[in-house]
Amino acid sequence: MDKVALYLFMKRARYGVISSLAPDKTPQSALVGVAVTPDLEIVFDTLAKTRKYANLSVHPACSVALWWGGEQAVQMDGIAFEPTGSALDRYRDAYFVAWPDGRDRLAWAGITHFVVQPRWIRAIDYDQSPPLIEETQF
Repeated sequence: MDKVALYLFMKRARYGVISSLAPDKTPQSALVGVAVTPDLEIVFDTLAKTRKYANLSVHPACSVALWWGGEQAVQMDGIAFEPTGSALDRYRDAYFVAWPDGRDRLAWAGITHFVVQPRWIRAIDYDQSPPLIEETQF
């Protein structure tokens, strides 16, 4: 699957589970609304008082699982960061395409956005025959 096909596959997801490491190195997961960029990055918003914010700020390595129905899913390992400046504007624009109500959340105290840049992706589609299981390293 080339990059464009993988992007079209991934962008079907509206939600994902982000898994991060707590200060004591135990895993913690959270369901988030996601947007996917053409560079296969995952964008989501969160509040600065959440566990995932604290975790990703200290330990940016994380995993994301996307699922949108049937037996199609994406598993991704990557590095999270909190964009700033013009990059923040660009990532917010991508997020607002998927989540137009995200603009309203900008008024919330402590709202921020994270981006997960992929290091490894596994695309899975058991709804086709033969099944697709394809990994990509970055």
